[in-house]
Amino acid sequence: MGCNVWVVGGRIASVDVTVVGSGPNGLAAAVICARAGLSVQVFEAQPTLGGGARTLVDPEFSGVAHDICSAVHPLAHASPFLAEFDLPARGVTLKAPEIAYANPLIGRPAAVGYHDLDRTCAELVDGASWRRLLGPLVGRDDGVIKLLLGDKRSISPDLIAAVLVARRLVEQGTPAWRSLAGTDARALFTGVAAHTISPMPSLVSAGAGLMLATLAHTVGWPIPVGGSQAIPNALMADLRAHGGTVTPGEEITEPPSGVVLFDTAPTALLSIYRDRLPARYAKALQRYRFGPGVAKVDFVLSGEIPWSDARLANAPTLHMGGTREQMAHAEREAAAGRHAEWPMVLASLPHLADPSRIDAHGRRPLWTYAHVPSGSPVDQSETITKVFERFAPQFRDVIVAVRSVPAARLAEHNANLVGGDIGVGGNTLFHALAGPTPRLNPWSTPIPKVYLCSSATPPGGGVHGMSGYYAARTVLRREFGIKKLPSLSP
Repeated sequence: MGCNVWVVGGRIASVDVTVVGSGPNGLAAAVICARAGLSVQVFEAQPTLGGGARTLVDPEFSGVAHDICSAVHPLAHASPFLAEFDLPARGVTLKAPEIAYANPLIGRPAAVGYHDLDRTCAELVDGASWRRLLGPLVGRDDGVIKLLLGDKRSISPDLIAAVLVARRLVEQGTPAWRSLAGTDARALFTGVAAHTISPMPSLVSAGAGLMLATLAHTVGWPIPVGGSQAIPNALMADLRAHGGTVTPGEEITEPPSGVVLFDTAPTALLSIYRDRLPARYAKALQRYRFGPGVAKVDFVLSGEIPWSDARLANAPTLHMGGTREQMAHAEREAAAGRHAEWPMVLASLPHLADPSRIDAHGRRPLWTYAHVPSGSPVDQSETITKVFERFAPQFRDVIVAVRSVPAARLAEHNANLVGGDIGVGGNTLFHALAGPTPRLNPWSTPIPKVYLCSSATPPGGGVHGMSGYYAARTVLRREFGIKKLPSLSP
């Protein structure tokens, strides 16, 4: 087997597999390869490790830490990779609050998605419609998750779950989505579906909505104690325990030798391989398009938000886009390159599940995103503040500090987020099935020994590690003749 040879810190290091990028997918691939007995080196361009699951200390208030990309992790228990890896057994505490998410509404009570399906249905105006949509999926949640996080190339082991999902995909991914009754229920589901940051209705947003809403009523929407950084830290600890190494602050600008897995945007290969790329593949990468972006705004608060609807005080995750119609309009505007007057806003208050996120002076973080056009340079802090004031008129009174990063600057701390697209261009039906370019194996490339494992490959975005899992499975079989995947248990 061929090895990569690197000069690291003045010494020669030889490895079987190089992984570029230390996000959850890159680390998942690295862990699998290391556990298979291969030597593995991970390179990360940023000085901090973890990619889209990093947690960084506030620059002014050292007792407050912000999750700079992902904050809430519905897939931390449900992902087949992370379930086998067993985060709790590795010291990662995941707290699933009673309220998974909530959607404030003007002039009426908020729509609340509880961990408890029955309670959710009881509080919705037409709870029976919500139960018809999600009840059957909750009853077969294992099959639902394996289908939606599958490699899209295997026959579902649970055909009943596949039929249930397919029917609901058509219902909620097309104009037939009106079959879900009740303004509050429609808003509740649309807020979850909007995590894909794409025009709605669509099959991709419906798939995400069905998966995440099902998880809310089964494993819940857990929040890692101490911040999202706990997840990549656990992966890196296991990698190192199996002989792997991780090097921060090391940008790869030239083609590595040997087997390489890129947890990067597919377009990164253009600048690394340049004229070594096959002409057709280079053209395909040049045509690759990224989706709408997000503007990140982290707040430091002095106390609890003074909500008009008291139930929201217990909701760690909030979808603040209004009604279904308002959210759909805002997503269409962002996709068309326009800033919506009321953009789709996602928010998280992790201290509600993890009180350790409150510092000695009572300060705590508020995590928010606003969906905006790709590459938007606009600071959204005032817009987001006004959205909060619709539902908490005295919100400004508890703001201590604001940390704003427009979509155009997100790539400065994570090169994968081109134009602010946290889905790395993968949140379309085509890419969800075919990958970045049409290939029978979407984790492979026409470059010998070069593979992709980022969320631009199936099954797409989210902290689940499954893109890295499928890429590592391909590498082990094709490059090293290893057909049986190693155990991931502690």
